[in-house]
Amino acid sequence: MRIVIQRVSRASVTIDGTVKSAVGKGFLILVGVEETDSESDAEWLAKKVVGLRVFDDENGVMNLSIGQVGGDILVVSQFTLFASTKKGNRPSWLRAARHDISVPLYEFFCRRLEEETGRKVGTGEFGADMKVELVNDGPVTICIDTKNKE
Repeated sequence: MRIVIQRVSRASVTIDGTVKSAVGKGFLILVGVEETDSESDAEWLAKKVVGLRVFDDENGVMNLSIGQVGGDILVVSQFTLFASTKKGNRPSWLRAARHDISVPLYEFFCRRLEEETGRKVGTGEFGADMKVELVNDGPVTICIDTKNKE
């Protein structure tokens, strides 16, 4: 699994002109699932996200986690995170998982984030044409791939 985490002041996802989810201070997380990913990958990522200390403490140092600041989380599926651009100019998404693998893992990841934080997690809609808006706070953007755990 591969995620891009953006620390945000606010973020939202809109589908067909209707806001599906919106959050305040916290994270916007884009999630890509690969064919070989499993629940253990999603579990590891959820723990990593919740433990990240990227919010400022009283001294302006990134030292606090999402839970410590009472932050929100919005998770959006993004199969294009597995784009391959090695050949030509049209990306290939052959490494991105099929729906029967990616949907359950995406949903499991969101549930694990809710369990870890004790807060509702906002989501997009898998496979929908989504308009994602955000105000990146910092900017702080972090990429994590479960294939690079060590």
